[in-house]
Amino acid sequence: MSSKFDQLKQECYDANMELNALNLVVYTFGNVSAVDRKEQVFAIKPSGVPYEQLKPQDMVIVDFDNNSIEGNLRPSSDTKTHAYLYKHWPDIGGIAHTHAKYSVAWAQAQRDIPIFGTTHADHLTTDIPCAPPMQDQLIAGNYEHNTGIQILDCFKEKQLSYQEVEMVLIGNHGPFTWGASAAKAVYNSKVLEVIAEMAVLTLQINPDAPRLKESLIKKHYERKHGKNSYYGQ
Repeated sequence: MSSKFDQLKQECYDANMELNALNLVVYTFGNVSAVDRKEQVFAIKPSGVPYEQLKPQDMVIVDFDNNSIEGNLRPSSDTKTHAYLYKHWPDIGGIAHTHAKYSVAWAQAQRDIPIFGTTHADHLTTDIPCAPPMQDQLIAGNYEHNTGIQILDCFKEKQLSYQEVEMVLIGNHGPFTWGASAAKAVYNSKVLEVIAEMAVLTLQINPDAPRLKESLIKKHYERKHGKNSYYGQ
């Protein structure tokens, strides 16, 4: 039976399958959502269903207040985090959450990922932020909703723009990424994982490795994202 959300479900399904294909998830862990701003809803992967069994029609449609609008399966346990971000950051088109090895390792270490090289600078001009572990009273409360608050508080404290920095680590938990679409959120998840692995190797080779020079940060970011960008065009 067709639905007005079929296209949204397909976008969400394709992004989730790409997340799995890129080896960014473990078993059923991880999820991607795709938003329809006009309808004020998003599609998200159902909870606990193996990727090889997923179908586009399995994607669950949820509104920004966490009400299931369409779908017979239970939405991802991270749905409330997605809803909070969509509600407060209007330029996001898709969100991804993974349990990728190196990204999670940095989150468990409770460390920002330093900007060591030009691969990092091709995508953002700052260290990748790591939000502090959640306070006990918030853990005991509405945990997934409070994870969204945790992310926004981190960006406010570090004075970061979510339009420019499309990724974050949650201390002791793992990464969330976002972008203009679900596909871009998955792209950012892979970029984050690669940068996280490169940073680990950099520090193994040289524990005192210096941060990338500001001139190189500016050059590499602006040649790809600036008004006169030319890299990859």
